[in-house]
Order: sequence, then C-alpha cells, then structure tokens
Amino acid sequence: MLLAIDVGNTNLVFALFDGDDLRARWRISTDGRRTGDEYAVWLFQLLGIEGVAREEITHIIFGSVVPRADHNLTVLCEKYFGITPIIAGQGEAAWNFEIDVDLPSSLGADRALNCIAAHSLVGGDLIVVDFGTATKFEAVDFNGAYKGGIIAPGINLSLDALVGKTAKLPRIAIHAPDTDSVIGRNTEDQMLIGVFWGYVAMMEGLIARMKKEIGRPTKVVATGGLSVLFDDHTDIFDVVDTDLTLRGLHLLARRTVDKG
Repeated sequence: MLLAIDVGNTNLVFALFDGDDLRARWRISTDGRRTGDEYAVWLFQLLGIEGVAREEITHIIFGSVVPRADHNLTVLCEKYFGITPIIAGQGEAAWNFEIDVDLPSSLGADRALNCIAAHSLVGGDLIVVDFGTATKFEAVDFNGAYKGGIIAPGINLSLDALVGKTAKLPRIAIHAPDTDSVIGRNTEDQMLIGVFWGYVAMMEGLIARMKKEIGRPTKVVATGGLSVLFDDHTDIFDVVDTDLTLRGLHLLARRTVDKG
C-alpha cells in the first residue's frame, strides 16, 4: 500500500492507496511544530480503525508547501515505518515536465501535483483551479507543460480580512445564498452575496481571460473542498475532482517506484 501525504498551509491530508484505489483519507491541521511521534500516535489509531497494519504500507510519498513540516514527516516515515519517503519534486521524484515560467523552482508542490494529475486524467489544454488557503489557477498545455497561472486570496481568507478589518461586520459561514437575488436585505446576506457571488464572478472572469489568451479549446478542472459548492452555481468547470492533489501524489509515486 502507498501512504500519500499532502502538506498544505491549512491542513495535511493523509491518504491510503491500495493499488489504484483510494481506500481512506484523513485530515489534520497543519502545525510545523508537530513531531513525528505525535503524527505516529494519531495516524496509527486511524490505521487501526481501517484495519491496516503498518507493515502493509510499502511506500510513502509526501508533497509539501510547508518546509517546516518536512523534517518531522521524514522522522515519522523512517522511525515508525522504516521507509525513506519519496519527496515530491526531489531526486527521482522530480516533476519531469516542462515548467515554462520565469522561476521554475517557485512552483509549489501542490500546484505541480495538480498539473500532473489533470494532464493524466483529462489531457489537452487545461486550466486547473485549486480552492485552498489561496485559490490557484494553472495553465497546462496539451504536452503537459506548465505555462503559468494566477494566485488569488482564498474565499475564507477574503472573508477573514473583511471581518478582521471592520468593527461591526459579523463572522458568517460560507455557503450558497438562499436566493439568486444579489441585492441583500440585511448585513449578513449582503456579506454572503458579496463574498460568494463576487468569488464566482472573479473565477468566471479570470478563466474567460485565460481561455482567450490560450487561444485553443481548453477544459477546466477544479479541485479543493469548495469546488463542489461552486460547481452547483456555475458552468465553468468541466471536471471536478476533490482528490486531484492526492492522485498526483499517487501517479508520481508510481512513476518513481517504476524507475527503480
């Protein structure tokens, strides 16, 4: 079995692959101070609930945008599983696709993994949208080359800024407004309309501009937890896969192991 770990700014996702099947996934908040021992106590309980012994895990891969967490994850792998982890983007697990931007080394692991997975699953010219702490838009050409992208504040980050910088606006939860009206009748509705429909308009506008610049038929692949919510209220997505980053880790691990 493969244990794949996606290290994001807000959460770490641990995923268990049995062959090509995604058997289980677990989430924990990101904390660069969390030790390998702490990860082990938490993870072994979850593996036990799933009925999986640690000896059944033969390979581990992680992709990280939080360098401070990398050492402790490596300790987890080596001390408790006896496995040297595959680190996405490094050594034999190098990206192995063209990164056609000014500073290729600046491409985050999550963005690269999404490009790998989307190109493998869908193919052709692509725009990949990932709803995370930040919302990222990636342009991937039909050869799988990364051509650049856009980074925008995530919707929750935008809401936090709105509430944090005002004295009287309340904190609200993100969900679709109850009606299609964009004229709110109270403060909470007005905030929700501004954040939700404003975000939809931003996405639709940026994707339209990207498609025009690409100049060829282009499919849009969305991932991240909020992709499902937005998919119900816009027709800009061709494919929605909330596990895209994990599938990228799985593909990269398989390629690396096959190299020997």
